[in-house]
Amino acid sequence: MNSNSTIVILAVLVILVLWLVSIYNRLVRLRNRFKNAFAQIDVQLKRRYDLIPNIVETAKGYMKHERETLDAVINARNQAASAGQAAAANPGDPEAMRGLMGAEAALTGTMGRLFALAEAYPDLKANQNMMQVSEGLTSTENKVAFSRQAYNDAVMTYNTACETFPSVLVAARFGFRQASLFEVEEAAERAAPKVSFT
Repeated sequence: MNSNSTIVILAVLVILVLWLVSIYNRLVRLRNRFKNAFAQIDVQLKRRYDLIPNIVETAKGYMKHERETLDAVINARNQAASAGQAAAANPGDPEAMRGLMGAEAALTGTMGRLFALAEAYPDLKANQNMMQVSEGLTSTENKVAFSRQAYNDAVMTYNTACETFPSVLVAARFGFRQASLFEVEEAAERAAPKVSFT
């Protein structure tokens, strides 16, 4: 083998290594992008979890006979917060995302029951604190929806990169796994809970 052949082979190997490194780095960037997008969801979910006890505390004074519903809201909130922490520790993990989606659906259902019951209490609907917290919750719900869309877009881009040639070869070799979308599974969750007390 002459020196020209050796140089050509070395050049091809260097180009191949640089090409593989660029694919690997792109997958890392895409993975970090969807993790960051989930962090934005996490921020909004935490804000929502912080607002829920305020709503329940305000409602307690008016809804003395609805203790079971109030307790169910707090329990669902705590379960959703716990599921959110598990998902935040490993965004995109299918099991953690299923747990979060289920907990969020349960929370949405109990919040819907609370707001339906609150309609029967005119003094509660007129309470200034309840109106302010409800407005904050409505705003947060909208931010969660936007953040979820951004997360799902980032996951779709990442998953597509993991599945397409030639990056599928690098993804399989270096443990880049498909990430799970944050999808709405329950029909009840598709409709945002009504939080208006006007």
